[in-house]
Amino acid sequence: MTDTGAVSERGSSDRARKDTGNVFSRLALFIRQVVAELRKVIWPTRKELIAYTTVVVIFVLIMAGIVAGYDYVFTQAVLFVFG
Repeated sequence: MTDTGAVSERGSSDRARKDTGNVFSRLALFIRQVVAELRKVIWPTRKELIAYTTVVVIFVLIMAGIVAGYDYVFTQAVLFVFG
């Protein structure tokens, strides 16, 4: 059991050594990694973007209508029961 503790302590010290760069070098590394990940993204075309946006807006409107309908029905039921 002490061996696993030693390994985890060694792992944490290795991690601490990697993170000893100054704030600006770590920030620059982070920004480089973000840019590299964004280059991997497959961006939708304008037509796809409009189609996806339309689907989402219609879905949200339908769900809002359903919730509003349930709210109205339950409000009327509560008013009927408790008057």
